[in-house]
Amino acid sequence: MIDSHCHLDHEPLFENLTKVLNRSKKIGITKLLTICTTLESFEKIKIIINKDKMIYGTYGIHPHETEKNQINKESIIETVKNNKKIIGIGETGLDFFYENSNKDSQISSFETHIEASIKLQIPLIIHSRNAEKETFEILNSYKNSNTKILMHCFTGSLEFSKKLLSLDAFFSASGIITFKNSLDLQDTFKSIPSEKLLVETDSPYLAPVPMRGKKNEPSFVKYTLSKLADLQNLSDEKMSLITTNNFNKLFFNES
Repeated sequence: MIDSHCHLDHEPLFENLTKVLNRSKKIGITKLLTICTTLESFEKIKIIINKDKMIYGTYGIHPHETEKNQINKESIIETVKNNKKIIGIGETGLDFFYENSNKDSQISSFETHIEASIKLQIPLIIHSRNAEKETFEILNSYKNSNTKILMHCFTGSLEFSKKLLSLDAFFSASGIITFKNSLDLQDTFKSIPSEKLLVETDSPYLAPVPMRGKKNEPSFVKYTLSKLADLQNLSDEKMSLITTNNFNKLFFNES
């Protein structure tokens, strides 16, 4: 198994990192991708990725943080080139549900991240909430640039997923698919081809059933994986193999 999206720099994960890693390894996790959200978080991530060979990281600014954290394409490219274990750009995207940053700054930052990922030819980790139309329009404008798209914690509509599949996007399922009121989302994940699926925790947030209400951690990814397997009518073992292979194909160009 691979947890394709966690925040190891957040508490209580950071202060208990050794125990978190041990529990992850115990259930068979082979890689963790810890996600950058701010310039400050990246300073921790640079430390974390050197704690264990299984940990990789990303560089980018969350849409909530775009007004306080401004970076340009050149700085993203330079930062990633100087860190071999930084394998993705983001978390970037658009969030028009919360107004933590204005729309213009989010869009500008999103486009900057996209252009950097195209130049580097590494995956783009995308957050999209209440912004399906704008997210697709922006991504579609780069459709001839071989953009590597990963829709993190995908909660979008079936129609949105179909549009994104036309751009060869990957989709990461979070613990939300285990929630009893997520029937529409479950139906969407039934329809997404298995070769386009990854699994994540988004820990320490969104703990899956039966751990809901607790602080999430990477080892809980097994519950989301099991639900995804059920939705895809596959065994847990097969789903684990598929999502692991998909991650390695997307981030490491493994066939």
